[in-house]
Amino acid sequence: MPQTTVTEPEVATVPAIAKADVLDQLLKPEVQESLTVLVEQLPKLTEMMTLLTKTYDLAQKVASDRILIQDMVGGIQEVYKPIEEKVKGYASAAIEAGDRAENSDATIGLFGMLKLLKDPELQKMLRFAQAYLDILGERKR
Repeated sequence: MPQTTVTEPEVATVPAIAKADVLDQLLKPEVQESLTVLVEQLPKLTEMMTLLTKTYDLAQKVASDRILIQDMVGGIQEVYKPIEEKVKGYASAAIEAGDRAENSDATIGLFGMLKLLKDPELQKMLRFAQAYLDILGERKR
């Protein structure tokens, strides 16, 4: 029966020059002062790392939870859907108004403008424009 020899794993040795460099660095007063401050702050650093670890774990759970992601997407869509519908309504009204104005040859005279001033939609728009201009004027002061 052949003999097998078990060898110890080779330990990586740090060159003597590198050890000397580290020792030289440790002997510097500013390095010793920095190490002292670091050691004094270790409880805070431990607390911060614990909090960061918990935050990371929570973020991982949230990022991997497909149901939560689908619910969030659904909630966002519910918020934006009415806004999208309004914008589409305003855009289609503007396009239709542009088409009508382009196809119309009607002349709007002074009496036509006076009649338009009684239109509730125009009144609403004029009130908005007046309020907007008032606010801009107040902010400039």
